[in-house]
Amino acid sequence: MSFFARLATGVAAVVVAAIAAGSLFWYAVAEDRSHPQASEQVVVQTGTTFDEISRQLAAGGVIGNTLTFRILAKLRDEDAAVRAGEYRFGPHVTQNEVLHALVTGGAQVAAWVTIPEGFTAEQIAARLQSDGFGSSAALRRDFIQETLLVDGTRTRSLEGFLFPSTYLMPLGAAPEQIAGVLTAQFLKELPHDAPTRARALHVSVAQAVTVASLVEREAKNQDDRPKIAAVIYNRLRLGMPLQVDATIEYALPQHKSALSFADLRIDSPYNSYVHPGLPPTPIANPGLASLEAALHPTKSDNLYYVYCGNGRHVFAKTLAEHQANVARCLQ
Repeated sequence: MSFFARLATGVAAVVVAAIAAGSLFWYAVAEDRSHPQASEQVVVQTGTTFDEISRQLAAGGVIGNTLTFRILAKLRDEDAAVRAGEYRFGPHVTQNEVLHALVTGGAQVAAWVTIPEGFTAEQIAARLQSDGFGSSAALRRDFIQETLLVDGTRTRSLEGFLFPSTYLMPLGAAPEQIAGVLTAQFLKELPHDAPTRARALHVSVAQAVTVASLVEREAKNQDDRPKIAAVIYNRLRLGMPLQVDATIEYALPQHKSALSFADLRIDSPYNSYVHPGLPPTPIANPGLASLEAALHPTKSDNLYYVYCGNGRHVFAKTLAEHQANVARCLQ
């Protein structure tokens, strides 16, 4: 056989092999419906790589071949486009259909949503709406109208009791279902010694949560949380107005980065410059660190604090010391 004949034969063999491989690949990704055998649910965590997702799908019986699935995603440039969340796949779907569902969210039944510490009920409602969980107005209305039984006391609303965390939230959940998820997590996270500690501090558990919400909005670092809580309790004990700027910010219709003297005179039960005692409800939804600080304040006689930059507050027992701190911190 001549050289050219052998070359032609070799080329033909390569072409046949390529066609066969292509056919097998196409069958594996677009026609094979042997997986899954029954409906399967898979949770894709935030930050999971596509290789990890492929192995997870194979382990769950959703796909039978991770190699072809990864190649398909590479060819489509969709290996970085998968949405985190929970998916439900019906029986006998192709790899092509599985990938399409992961990228478009077509089979998604739940999605991840993160509620940051210190968010108000209004901010949580806005975050949920932006993540596709319904109307912020409807969510906020539910958060304000619903109540929760905490250590035998009925709260005025759910403000303060919507625990900040990352949730796998069912898509299409009604506002009351979402509220149920957030408040159930609050009751789960609430320190077990909360009733005992609250009584020792001469407040109810719900009032301790209000203190925690003030700490959450005022503190800039972990070390200052129990110190700020101590100042609040000391002022409550003496009948002094709390004079916490964050309560004014909560009462204002729009957030301000700096308060005016007129703001300090606003007619609101949340104005802690005018009204002694705690505000009627929490002013934010505190995380565990602030809850712990509110239940375990530092033992001190401090009555004042001022932010001094670099994430730190300075504390004082007397007004004269406080005024000196203010002058130094504002330099």
